[in-house]
Amino acid sequence: MSKPKHPRVLSENEAQAVGRNIRTSPRKLNLVAGLIRNEPVSQALAKLTFSKRRIAQQVKTILESAIANAENNHQLDVDRLVVSRAEVGKAMVMRRFHARGRGRSAQIEKFFSHIKIVVAEREDNDEGKAA
Repeated sequence: MSKPKHPRVLSENEAQAVGRNIRTSPRKLNLVAGLIRNEPVSQALAKLTFSKRRIAQQVKTILESAIANAENNHQLDVDRLVVSRAEVGKAMVMRRFHARGRGRSAQIEKFFSHIKIVVAEREDNDEGKAA
């Protein structure tokens, strides 16, 4: 006997990719995620390619993974994909010691974050609004 199959959380025209424990704060990562929300994937990839932020290259690889999941696992059309959601969450925090004057100490916090990118295949009637 095996476990029952887990029901699919996303709809049939969606695919996702998740990046975990990315070494940047959720606040900074959310700025990059805001660039690509509700954008066609071609424009989102272009924005991430030419972004000056360090973390944009990692977000680009996660977006490319979501596109590949949509194409290979769910047989969606790549040319009609749109970034429907880009959710950023808080992960662990590394705490480090920093020596201060007069024998005191201070704490340095190094934040990590998670990101989930969901791409969806847009309908034909949405193309008229975007153009």
